[in-house]
Amino acid sequence: MEYSELEMLIVRIRKISGFDFSGYARPSLLRRASRYLTTHKMDFPQLLAYIEQGGNVVYGLIQELTVNYSEMFRDADFFMKVKAEVFTYLESYPTLRFWVAGCASGEEAYSLAIFLKEAGFLNRSLIYATDLSNKALTAAREGIFTLGNVRTFSENYLAAGGKHSLSDYYHVAYNKAAMLPELRRNIVFSMHDLTGDGVFNEFQFVSCRNVMIYFTLELRQKVFRLLYDSLSMLGFLCLGKRETLRYSGLEENFKVIDSTLNIYQKIR
Repeated sequence: MEYSELEMLIVRIRKISGFDFSGYARPSLLRRASRYLTTHKMDFPQLLAYIEQGGNVVYGLIQELTVNYSEMFRDADFFMKVKAEVFTYLESYPTLRFWVAGCASGEEAYSLAIFLKEAGFLNRSLIYATDLSNKALTAAREGIFTLGNVRTFSENYLAAGGKHSLSDYYHVAYNKAAMLPELRRNIVFSMHDLTGDGVFNEFQFVSCRNVMIYFTLELRQKVFRLLYDSLSMLGFLCLGKRETLRYSGLEENFKVIDSTLNIYQKIR
């Protein structure tokens, strides 16, 4: 696929579905669109004709173009810092609301729930985990992972300072690992589009990690405003290691908790 064809595809998707990819970085979007053509054994004219069917067809394409990879306890140093700095600050709150934006298949949401349980305040916490992909959200609600992935998750859990064994938090059936219901009941999985939807709650903690690296600067600024407006005063914002508040226009409204891990606290 050529860049000129990608621009045509963006216009066509917006016309058919209303979803706007214009704020997405072109190189990563081109790679994903090209992979879609290869996987589905199509050329570009066939793809344009295919998505004219609308409905589930174009929606399926949108989901494949926006899918994100994640794993439980990804970046152990991040979770250790959250437990040491953020949890310590939040432990006196009577109720807590967390938002994991771009939750993929729920890996970070379940990681957060496990460490909240170990800290002793999962029962007074509610985690909102959102994504654009309904396919990813369906998998997240099920909370079922392959045993191969769980082996990696277990190593990550221990590296992040887990107190027990990750096996304490899932049961195995049919060669799959299913997260325990007590974790799932404190997580609300729902659809939300960071690029188009608005504020839907006020949170003490917002994690939006490794999502905005796919956005243009203009779109990042728009999303930063949404995240800022979603945070309660003195709430915490967590970004990916390759993301930063720089050029957001909101830097002065945050205190830097960790400049390497990109953890910030809203101060105005």
